[in-house]
Amino acid sequence: MILTTTPSIEGKTIQTYHGIVFGEVISGVNVLKDFAAGLSNFFGGRSATYEDELLNAREQALAELSERAARLGANAVVGIDVDYEVLGSDNGMLMVTVSGTAVTAY
Repeated sequence: MILTTTPSIEGKTIQTYHGIVFGEVISGVNVLKDFAAGLSNFFGGRSATYEDELLNAREQALAELSERAARLGANAVVGIDVDYEVLGSDNGMLMVTVSGTAVTAY
């Protein structure tokens, strides 16, 4: 499955547009991860805990997007957009949404 943020695929022609597809993941950060990230915030530096959580959520959302496109008969998704939001009363949830157009390209 080809995944791209561009509206076309270099060297290929889009034959069929199957429609818009989405992948969504809502991920919670537990107390221990939040504590470790708080230490990074206090002492400075990057938070590997939150970075790993973000990476995993994005990969899961892209995998879901790919699976949904494949079910439509697509072999690629073009025009992918990735959005991030924090949710919950204490902002303890991370939502990653990816969307794009499922296509068949040769």
